[in-house]
Amino acid sequence: MQQTKKTELWVGSFVLAGIIALLILVFQVADVKNIGSRDTYTLSAHFDNIGGLKVRSPIKVGGVTVGQVSSITLDSESYIPTVVLSIDKQFGYFPETSSAAILTSGLLGEQYVGISPGFVDDDIEMLGNGDLIEDTKSALVLEDMIGQVLYSIGGDEK
Repeated sequence: MQQTKKTELWVGSFVLAGIIALLILVFQVADVKNIGSRDTYTLSAHFDNIGGLKVRSPIKVGGVTVGQVSSITLDSESYIPTVVLSIDKQFGYFPETSSAAILTSGLLGEQYVGISPGFVDDDIEMLGNGDLIEDTKSALVLEDMIGQVLYSIGGDEK
């Protein structure tokens, strides 16, 4: 009887350790860093083409993640995608001369929003909560670039 209790205890411990390991794996895959609310502010940006950008994609400045994409909508009148960026306040505010671009990690990696801080001058104000980043660069779509190269190669042969 004592051996059975000991075996049940070991099996129970092993199952519990497996469940904990599975939860850690789920949080790593879901990229959950902080559970709870963070102190953030939002910025908006209009792009002609967002490519494969998704909600929760990172926002980076010089390779450092400073926030994430909180929503992507399509303007019903102009049909231009609007991306709402949620920036952590701990990284401060950006000058209104800053620019945003949709970039790709590596050749086929994930897409993210890269912010290039603009210059700071006496006349330049900082972007606040809800402001618009006016200088944007859309995503480069690999399929479009390949199509342009093939079209230019095919156009030379006449």
